Amino acid sequence: MENPNTPTGHTPDPCSGINESKPASQTGWKDLLSGKNATRALALAGGVALHAINVYIATTMLPTVVKEIGGLDLYAWNTTLFVVASILGSALSSKVLGRVGPKASYGLAALIFAVGAAMCATSPNMPLMLVGRLVQGIGGGLLFALAYAMIRLAFDESLWPRAMALVSGMWGVATLVGPAVGGIFAEWGVWRAAFWAVTVAAVLFALLACAVLPDRDRSRTNAGKSSIPYRQLLLLTLAVVAISAGGTFADLSRNILVIGIAFALSVLLIRVERSSQNKLLPTEAFLLRSRLAALYAMMSLLVLMVTSGEVYVPLFLQVLHHQSPLVAGYLAALMAAGWTAGSLISSGATGPSLSRAIMAGPLLGWFGMIALALLVPNSGTGARLELALICLALAVIGLGVGLTWPHLLTTVLKVAPPDEQELAGASITTIQLLATATGAALAGLVTNAGGLIEPGGMEGTAQAARWLFGVFAVMPLLAAIIARRGRW
Repeated sequence: MENPNTPTGHTPDPCSGINESKPASQTGWKDLLSGKNATRALALAGGVALHAINVYIATTMLPTVVKEIGGLDLYAWNTTLFVVASILGSALSSKVLGRVGPKASYGLAALIFAVGAAMCATSPNMPLMLVGRLVQGIGGGLLFALAYAMIRLAFDESLWPRAMALVSGMWGVATLVGPAVGGIFAEWGVWRAAFWAVTVAAVLFALLACAVLPDRDRSRTNAGKSSIPYRQLLLLTLAVVAISAGGTFADLSRNILVIGIAFALSVLLIRVERSSQNKLLPTEAFLLRSRLAALYAMMSLLVLMVTSGEVYVPLFLQVLHHQSPLVAGYLAALMAAGWTAGSLISSGATGPSLSRAIMAGPLLGWFGMIALALLVPNSGTGARLELALICLALAVIGLGVGLTWPHLLTTVLKVAPPDEQELAGASITTIQLLATATGAALAGLVTNAGGLIEPGGMEGTAQAARWLFGVFAVMPLLAAIIARRGRW
């Protein structure tokens, strides 16, 4: 898809290892994974993998950490603060990129991440652990967002879809690797060593970034030199904290109240963003009929769908289908594995194939969610066929998102105005993290109202599963409507 109103590439880089004039239909994985492109791809994908694997390592080890240093009452805030800090880091990434350039910004992000990991490794109590997680989140959010933002600077446009697929596919790798690594360190009782290992890896990636990533692109605009949008960041932080807190309450009225507060803060954020000269997202993000708004809506709906499964599928499989925590965790990871596979399969799609891939994603997601709504609540049987069908549904959901995802991200970069390219790159991560936090909170709201807490037990859990997947099946349907009306 070409947009005549925006540039179709960037300044040619003699070290990129790709012919600037080479059509997209003639490029392949070999072009991305050879020469200078290979080391740049390793730096960008590796940084995201480091951030993502750390998420699952920390989640897996947290019960062991609490046993040693205490802080059970602050358990949930490990995730909340990390997510909030990651969103702040991603929102600031365009400013950092514009001010210090690609090489220095990525190296700085990796070093911040390393400092946070070292703080976690040396924490004597949970409050200091939370400070470390906060610093880690800022560095991780920067790494995550910069990887997407720098794809357009490091590679020719014909390689953008494959680079996007490679970077986003790191979450699938992390879901498979992270729990195993965290579990091993936890079982050996050396959880601090895991954070030290992450620290060393982050320093190595900082050195790699400084060696292979491009210097400042002097042909770019001065977008990164504008002031930081403090008001929007404050409202964004408050909204995310409110959303995260809303998902922890068992009382429906308190859930609705907190979600209402988050909605009001979001409306205020949109009003401030529209009138501000310093933008958090590209200008057209809140114009309902703009292509950017449609892209962000599709991205958010697909992430909302996936989040519902990631949060509660392990619990449902343990309670209703009698699977061990380890097995349930890895079965839930089939969604991430499918996402990775779909991204790799569709990354080279162009023309009609691209349109079909974008449309197939939401439809496969809807079929998968309906299958989960029918199969997961059936408890107590332990039938292998039933469990196999659940696994198939999880993989199909992930596959659908993966087929669509790289092309949504690439189109965001293509349709953004030339002077908002850095903002567009950073917005990918901001939108994804916001949708993740919102999805977790809404999933908590639906499951609590569906009976997870009251009546609880097998009956309540089955009701909650039925309600969760039934309600969240609406998300891919809405995404399909947007995809149908889109111009791909």
